[in-house]
Amino acid sequence: MRRLTLAFSTTLAAGLVAGAVHAADLTVTVEIPRISSASYHRPYVAMWIEQADQTAVQTLAVWYDTKLPNGEGKDWLKDLRTWWRKGGRAMTLPADGVSGATRAPGRQTVTIPAARLRNLPAGQYNLVVEAARELGGREAVRVPFRWGAANTGRAAGTTELGAVSVAVTR
Repeated sequence: MRRLTLAFSTTLAAGLVAGAVHAADLTVTVEIPRISSASYHRPYVAMWIEQADQTAVQTLAVWYDTKLPNGEGKDWLKDLRTWWRKGGRAMTLPADGVSGATRAPGRQTVTIPAARLRNLPAGQYNLVVEAARELGGREAVRVPFRWGAANTGRAAGTTELGAVSVAVTR
């Protein structure tokens, strides 16, 4: 009986330690540049995690015009071409905890709680942020990061996106 209790306690402790490795939040900061244009429109933005081979793993956020009548804002999501082809077209939007309104120029921060990423195995990934703007351009930025340990990554766009950073925190 003592051996069984010890084995159970060891297994329980190992499970708690393994769970703690993945108990981390992912914080994404995106700089949306202020563009001088007579007809400026806020960009549609998609954020997702992909593996090193660029296979999409999980969509984290999609910002689009949610206030257009009859959900017409969804019609323009295909302009986020990379995200759309990697899984966006298969999503049912609006998606709880993923969909949101477009954001104004400036620094925007999104924190993805550990609970939303609990099935993500430890390893090397890319955070991808793609932006497309009506009467503007389209740009995607990839930021490498490691899931399972505290770390940060940074990259920068040149037209539709500014600085993009990702932080895995415990």
